[in-house]
Amino acid sequence: MAGAPVRSAISQSGKMKKDESFLGKLGGTLVRKKKSKEVSDLHEEGKNAINTPMLPSGTEIHPEDTMLEENAERNMLDPTSRENPKFKDLQRVLIDWINNELEEDRIIVKGLEEDCYDGQVLQKLFEKLSGRKLNVAEVTQSEIGQKQKLQTVLEAVNELLRPHGWSIEWSVDSIHAKNLVAIVYLLVALAMHYLAPIRLPEHVSVQVVVVKKREGILQTSHVTKELTSTTEMMMGRFERDAFDTLLDHAPDKLNVVKKSLVTFVNKHLNKLNLEVTELESQFADGVYLVLLMGLLENYFVPLYNFFLTPENFEQKVHNVAFAFELMQDGGLKKPKARPEDVVNLNLKSTLRVLYNLFTNYKNSE
Repeated sequence: MAGAPVRSAISQSGKMKKDESFLGKLGGTLVRKKKSKEVSDLHEEGKNAINTPMLPSGTEIHPEDTMLEENAERNMLDPTSRENPKFKDLQRVLIDWINNELEEDRIIVKGLEEDCYDGQVLQKLFEKLSGRKLNVAEVTQSEIGQKQKLQTVLEAVNELLRPHGWSIEWSVDSIHAKNLVAIVYLLVALAMHYLAPIRLPEHVSVQVVVVKKREGILQTSHVTKELTSTTEMMMGRFERDAFDTLLDHAPDKLNVVKKSLVTFVNKHLNKLNLEVTELESQFADGVYLVLLMGLLENYFVPLYNFFLTPENFEQKVHNVAFAFELMQDGGLKKPKARPEDVVNLNLKSTLRVLYNLFTNYKNSE
């Protein structure tokens, strides 16, 4: 029986060795997994360090940045610019303007990013300013529906602004992604085009961080974006000239000039049984301006080329712009005034246009 304890001891010893061997293997597996994870984490950390060597401090790294396709880029507002007092003031002015324009629609905008990205506010604003109804769904909840609405709205906006030399600094994707710089660019352009009765802060610029992917590596740079310039440049004002002096210092002489211009235009418009008494208002829709050019150049202007009874702002602008084209066809220089200025009853702009005609056609019968 003495051999039994020995066999038991040997058995237990073998079992212990077997257990130790098993634990050793298990422990080794766990260690290898831990080391593998550490290596993976270190690799990822190194990859991020390589990919974002020049990211400015305070700039948040978005997951989509590392998912950029080769040669693609993404823009984001620099955090310091977001806190710029002048930039904040510009946003406040634009928000107040939108709320005033859309008061009848009971639309209240509190923030440009959250309230403009889906196209609803931009649609209503454009329709109010242009007097034109867009063919879009009134309410869209899905991302596809929102982007379709934005596409329709921005196509109309771009068609309006591009002929006037505007640089298109916005897109469906940037607006829907709540890109604040793109939204502000768009609203400033609309406000300036329609001569909104607001005073935009001057010289507002922001820093934009541009993230690009080149050969698998993220590269960043700062770009300055000028959102507004001077009030005179933004509102289409020109250098001071004789009309500025007349308006400011010699209203009595201004009346003499206006009477001479009224006599001049009526001399020709009377041939069509038309008569002008108020220069600033009766030329605002462009109809008399188009007809006057036809009379001065001795040709009939086809009625399909302009709106004989314009119903909204856009049709009036079309008429005045068309009259400007006729002037240039007649050998005159392009008028300094903008068509929008004439439509908005800007007296100096209207006087400039008519005085230019007077000096060139005063001897015409």
